[in-house]
Amino acid sequence: MTQSVSATYDMVASDNLAGYLRAVHAAPVLTAEQEFELATRYRNEADIEAARELVVSHLRHVVKVARGFMGYGLPMADLIQEGSIGLMKAVKRFDPNRDVRLVSFAVHWIRAEIYDYVLKNWRLVKVATTKAQRKLFFNLRKSRPKLGWMNDSEVQDMAASLDVDAETVREMESRMNGTDVAFDALADPDPDKASFSPSQHLGDMRYNPESLLIQDEYEAESQNQLSMALEQLDDRSKDIVVRRWLNEDKPTLHDLAEEYNVSAERIRQIEKRAMEKMKNVITVQH
Repeated sequence: MTQSVSATYDMVASDNLAGYLRAVHAAPVLTAEQEFELATRYRNEADIEAARELVVSHLRHVVKVARGFMGYGLPMADLIQEGSIGLMKAVKRFDPNRDVRLVSFAVHWIRAEIYDYVLKNWRLVKVATTKAQRKLFFNLRKSRPKLGWMNDSEVQDMAASLDVDAETVREMESRMNGTDVAFDALADPDPDKASFSPSQHLGDMRYNPESLLIQDEYEAESQNQLSMALEQLDDRSKDIVVRRWLNEDKPTLHDLAEEYNVSAERIRQIEKRAMEKMKNVITVQH
């Protein structure tokens, strides 16, 4: 896979970019059956040739995504290179047994690599460090091809179109129009005077596509286990647990005691036994 990355970069970085693009679009489009067969070979047998065919057939999508980032003044060859690395990572992690085509899975990896490249190279200082800031950065950059300070009316219009407050737009505009700073800023004991530098920003892996997919699967499995555990309870126990632990408007033990015409201590005992039973059910499932 690493050799494929180098070969791809050499082709893109050459003067004949147009020739490379023609070759990419001339590559055969795989059917679902062909894609499944190649992905299975690579996953089960570590067949590098199968991985190469998957990559080559999907490079057209890398080019398409890369073209969307041409407005940042960065070389098209580098954008394609970074996107190709994302494609390689996607192929490496792709599970053919899931009911999804490779292109749908890979596009997130392609964009993630190009996003990181743009943010690291468009300006030495990082202008966006959170997911919300990155979204605003790219939307603001796309909406304003020619950077420059906006007047109040333009700020309000931009805030309305991007569904954020005006102060957020002004802050991002200030970052995008700011001058470059040293990679390592001088330390200042006064936090109000301390300046931020690129060295203080590490990559945020919370929005890594693989991490997000794992998190979604974990949450779905947890929800499924909770539902199964609740189904093992009698109606009264289930009602008490749901209302005491899952609802936003949570009643007190005394509220439920009055409703069920028992003591608050009895409600507490029912709740405790129900929670223990649910815990045992979830433990067995694991």
